[in-house]
Amino acid sequence: MRANKHRAMASERGLKIGNLILDNDLVMPAVAGYSDVGQRVLAYRYGAALAHTEMISAKGLVYGSDNTAALLATDPREKILAVQLFGSEPEFIAKAVKHPAVKKFELIDLNFGCPVPKIVRNGEGSALMRDPVRLKEVVAAAVESAGDRPVTAKIRAGFSGEERNAPEIAAVIESAGAAAVTVHGRTRDMYYSGKSDRGIIKRVKESVSIPVIANGDVTDRDSYLRTLEETGADGVAVARAAMGRPYIFAELGGETPLIDRGALIKEHFEIISAVMPEKVAVNCMKKHIAAYAYGLRGGKELKLKAFAATSAEDIYGVAEDFSRLS
Repeated sequence: MRANKHRAMASERGLKIGNLILDNDLVMPAVAGYSDVGQRVLAYRYGAALAHTEMISAKGLVYGSDNTAALLATDPREKILAVQLFGSEPEFIAKAVKHPAVKKFELIDLNFGCPVPKIVRNGEGSALMRDPVRLKEVVAAAVESAGDRPVTAKIRAGFSGEERNAPEIAAVIESAGAAAVTVHGRTRDMYYSGKSDRGIIKRVKESVSIPVIANGDVTDRDSYLRTLEETGADGVAVARAAMGRPYIFAELGGETPLIDRGALIKEHFEIISAVMPEKVAVNCMKKHIAAYAYGLRGGKELKLKAFAATSAEDIYGVAEDFSRLS
């Protein structure tokens, strides 16, 4: 039985984004290096209503970057196909949304929240929160090219403590035709430190009529419910807490799933191995295994064994070790 069946929350807090009706209000946003097709399949199984690809450069996609194929890989078990793009040039965003490899995606998400220096220096990611005119042009270009597919956006509280302009930016995003906005309650200069500001997410909710998804510091059912209560948000995004713990979505729904981490690692690896060369899949799986090992007795030794892996056989051996400890 699917983990999200018979959930009272799902029926009470369904989420509608454009023409898409989600099962519930739980979202796994794009997480660079982690939200691959294996992570998404498992997140959906355990109750996520929406899960995004890793963020993909619109310009890289248009120019045919070799790195985008695996990022755009999908699986029939994904309930909704959602891709996240980033870029600051409306013409490339428009071309990327229309790109043949993106046609299968039912939802287009735009990243205006990435804090990474390389991205920001290029005027992309959270840098666009300082340029609402360009940001609006980017959103409008995506909306025009997307047809009937909803376009959403991810932002932060602001660029810095002195520039906490998320409510104003969310209003710009709505005016450009976006169907929803996700707000990370930290500013760009905070990266992932400090505390997420639920107050500014509440202000965003009060400033727009499109659905608002709250992001930041949701790690368990209590923090999930408090986030909804304190922000008034329509949904909640769970990012870092879902890495190595895709079953968190079931826990947020009030369930206590029986977990065999080794079996999850094996399945996760098998899914990504279907779309990546073995060496690439092995290296990709190492960071996931480190996340699966977090807080587990004997986890340090398992991480060291995973980091030494060079083959699929090695990964399966680590998975068996996890099963013995689960």
